[in-house]
Amino acid sequence: MAAAAALVHHGIPIRLLESRPRLGGRASSFRDQTTGESIDNCQHVAMGCCTNFFRFCEMVGIRDQFVPAEVLHFFGPEGRMDRFAAGPLPAPLHLAGAFWGLRYLNLAEKLAIARALSKLATTTQRGITFAQWLAEQRQPQRVVDRFWNVVLVSALSESLDRIDLQQARKVFVDGFLRNRQGWVVEIPQQPLDDLWAGPVRRMLEGGNALVEVGQGVARVELNQVELNHVEPNRVEPSRAVPSGGRVTGLTLRDARMIPTGEVILALPWHRLGEIFPPGSALQPVIDQASKLEAAPISSVHLWYDRPITPLPHATFVSGLCQWLFQKPVEREHAASTDKASPGRYGYQVVISASRVLAGQSQAETIAQVEEELKVYFPPLREATRLHARVVTEHKAVFSPLVGSEALRPRQQSPIANLQLAGDWTETGWPATMEGAVRSGFLAAENVLERLEQPTRVLVDDLPTSNLARLLWGRLG
Repeated sequence: MAAAAALVHHGIPIRLLESRPRLGGRASSFRDQTTGESIDNCQHVAMGCCTNFFRFCEMVGIRDQFVPAEVLHFFGPEGRMDRFAAGPLPAPLHLAGAFWGLRYLNLAEKLAIARALSKLATTTQRGITFAQWLAEQRQPQRVVDRFWNVVLVSALSESLDRIDLQQARKVFVDGFLRNRQGWVVEIPQQPLDDLWAGPVRRMLEGGNALVEVGQGVARVELNQVELNHVEPNRVEPSRAVPSGGRVTGLTLRDARMIPTGEVILALPWHRLGEIFPPGSALQPVIDQASKLEAAPISSVHLWYDRPITPLPHATFVSGLCQWLFQKPVEREHAASTDKASPGRYGYQVVISASRVLAGQSQAETIAQVEEELKVYFPPLREATRLHARVVTEHKAVFSPLVGSEALRPRQQSPIANLQLAGDWTETGWPATMEGAVRSGFLAAENVLERLEQPTRVLVDDLPTSNLARLLWGRLG
């Protein structure tokens, strides 16, 4: 969608083919048959540091649908809530007051975190996991459990012993240390499908784009020169023009064949090999990307007959639950009376890196989640559950393992008129909506350059504050 929007914005006619019945890929919604509600497969949020994602939102007219949460609510293991909000100081001191006010950390633990954050800002060490780095910094286990784990598992959907040090550093530098706005969580006010199928599709079609959903590509057609060419090395730089053949067409699953000019392919890495013939110039990329590993994310959707908390969202420091988001209230009216029914109050609990749920039934997961929530929200003990379901995206994101960056190809493929897009390609970001948009913008830039209309689409990161620059330099 980002690549399509960028090209339409610059007057390039495009045809968008989406294999699913709706736009959005893994960031999408579906209709719950029991409640009739449209629910996201997982709660997606953006942060203030997601500059390109918000540029995409502005481009397609949905920027006002993401509302900042100026205050976060953290629940410690004892069930007490701490408010977390920025103070008036410049970054990186803007969150110092909120940080020092967290009651589930003692003074010694907070000092240990502060020392490690300062070292993390400037470390160039590579080739180790974040857990190894924390051990080198002698971070107490309670600090690991109650701080580092809370932030990174939600952000990267991996355990600390599997997260590359530099990927963890990026989360903290861009999200918390560089700029006052980087940490601000912004939450969509509608199901994602309503945004993509409504404003985004209207923007594309208003720019004379042809948008087709439910149209998967069965095979990429290549010319004979291409089939005889195998690139032995890593993918060439993004703006290099590869030698060797071209994509000549796309055969769809309904057997139609579409001739092509420039092609941007946004398949997940683990499906890339399904539509290319063996021995193509893309084979080294396919082989390389196949070494990426995936991490699951699960959402537990709950509906009750009464509200269990007035909070729009909450973060949990320990236990299975990590985040809770409240859905908009939907009240049903009985057919035979003007009185409102008790209503239906919906909540979504997010569990990132949810391998722990493997082999566990939905009923067991729901029961475990509810027992944890009762500690934080006593009204749940009196509520009646109307409906519940667990949704797991088993390959939600690629795992930011040590060495994974070397497996991510640039957008310009070895095939001259083929660009690759997706959060798994080389963007400098982990698997996020921001990373996905950056990949689309970079692919669009390459297409515009090939069409002799060179244009910068990617926008800059948030600037580093003067104080952060004084403390640590450029924070690259």
